[in-house]
Amino acid sequence: MNVINIKEKLSKFRENWHPHQIATVDNMRVILAKFKGEFVWHSHDNEDELFQVIKGTLYMQFRDRTEVVNQGEIIVVPKGVEHNPCTKNNEEVHVLLIEKQSTAHTGSVEHEITQTHYPKI
Repeated sequence: MNVINIKEKLSKFRENWHPHQIATVDNMRVILAKFKGEFVWHSHDNEDELFQVIKGTLYMQFRDRTEVVNQGEIIVVPKGVEHNPCTKNNEEVHVLLIEKQSTAHTGSVEHEITQTHYPKI
């Protein structure tokens, strides 16, 4: 039961697209990540994901549209929905995510960007 300073936690890593776990709530992980450029199209068959933009602008691509998520806003991607988070203009975006512990980083897609270990910071 300690206060978590998000800005301080974000200063502890530099890698983009590499999630770091900062807390656990029931069977959910609370994650910080830095996004830059384009991720990979993927979906999660059994898990929803919540993205909160801490800094910058996130572009959440869906097959039929793109949603712009600004600093201070959230978007929930329902299970089974294919999506691809990305940024524009070489901007680094800081994001807080909440997802089930079972959520695979890139769903069933194997990609060079796929992470299987979320360091705890």
